[in-house]
Amino acid sequence: MHIQALELVKCLWSEVLLMNELQVGELIRTPSRLLFTAAELGIVEFLIELIRVYPDLIWKVDTQSRSIFHIAVVHRQEKVFNLIHEIGALKDLIASYRDENNNNMLHLAGKLAPSDRLKTDSGAALQLRRELHWFKEVEKIVQPLYREIRNSEGKTPQTLFMEEHKVLVREGEKWMKDTAASCMLVATLIATVMFAAFFTVPGGDNGNTGIPIFLKRRSFTVFAVSDALSFVSSAASILMFLSILTSRYAEEDFLHSLPNRLTIGLGTLFISVATMMIAFVLPFFLFWAMDFIRQKFQLLWLLAFPSACLLYYNFPYLQIWSVAPMALECFSVQVDICCTRLE
Repeated sequence: MHIQALELVKCLWSEVLLMNELQVGELIRTPSRLLFTAAELGIVEFLIELIRVYPDLIWKVDTQSRSIFHIAVVHRQEKVFNLIHEIGALKDLIASYRDENNNNMLHLAGKLAPSDRLKTDSGAALQLRRELHWFKEVEKIVQPLYREIRNSEGKTPQTLFMEEHKVLVREGEKWMKDTAASCMLVATLIATVMFAAFFTVPGGDNGNTGIPIFLKRRSFTVFAVSDALSFVSSAASILMFLSILTSRYAEEDFLHSLPNRLTIGLGTLFISVATMMIAFVLPFFLFWAMDFIRQKFQLLWLLAFPSACLLYYNFPYLQIWSVAPMALECFSVQVDICCTRLE
C-alpha cells in the first residue's frame, strides 16, 4: 500500500508539472497547502518526490513566512528536518528565514513542542532531553549571529527556550528526584543487609581461631565475592542517586549529566540486586547434601526471577537514556535535489 501510494504521488505530480509555475505555486498554497501539511505530519517520502522533480519547493514559505524546514522544527519532525543536510550550502540561506514575528529557526526550536510530539516520550525528563537535543541540533545549522538575534518580543532563542520550558524543567526535576529517592531507598536497604551478612558467615566460624568453617569451600568464596560486590555496587548506586538529588537542575543538566548519573545508578542497582540473590542462595549449596543437587538448581532459578524481572523492565529504559533519543544525522536516503533550477 505504501509503495502504491508513492507511485500515485509520482503520477499526480507529473501531471502537476505540466502547469506553469504560477499555477503550481497556487496549488501548493491553497486550498490544502499540501507541501506544508506534509512537512507538519512528517510525510518525508512525499516531500522527497516533490522536491526531486521540483527543487524550487524548498524556497516556498507558508502564510507565516516559514519554509518546510521551519515547519519541521516547530512540529519536531526530524526526518523532514534532516533533508536540510541534502541541499548543501543552501541550508544557510534557508536557515536565515524569519517568520512574521521575526523568529528565526532557532527561535522556533526554542518553543515548546506540540503536546502530541511531547507524548512520544514518557516522563518530563525524557521530554525535556528531546527538546534540548532539538535545540542543539538546530543551533548547529544556523549561523552564530542568529543565536543572539532577538525576535519581535525582544527575546533571544536561549531566553525563549528557558521561558517556554519552565514548567517542563520543574516537572523533570520532580520526576528525577522521586525516581532517585525511591531507588536510593532500595540501594540503602541492600547495602545494610549485605554489610551485616558479611560478618554473619554461613555455618559460623571456629571458636578458637575465628576462621569460617566453610572457608575452603568454593561456594563460600563465591558467597564472599558476591556479598562484597553487592555492597560495593549498592554503595555506588547510593552515591549516584545522591548526586542526582543534590544537582542544580539547570536545563543543560538534562542533556547529559543527569541521564548519565541515572543510567549508572540503575545499572549498579541491578548489579547489587543480582549479586544479593547469588549471595542468598549460596548458603544452600553449602548446607545441602549432593543428593539435593536438583533442588539446589531449582531454587537458583527461582531466586533469579526477581533479577530477571528487574532487567526486563528497566533495560529498555536504560537504552532510552544511554542512547540519544533523537539522532538528527544526515538523512540516510540520498535525495538527488538538482540545483540547476535554483540558480
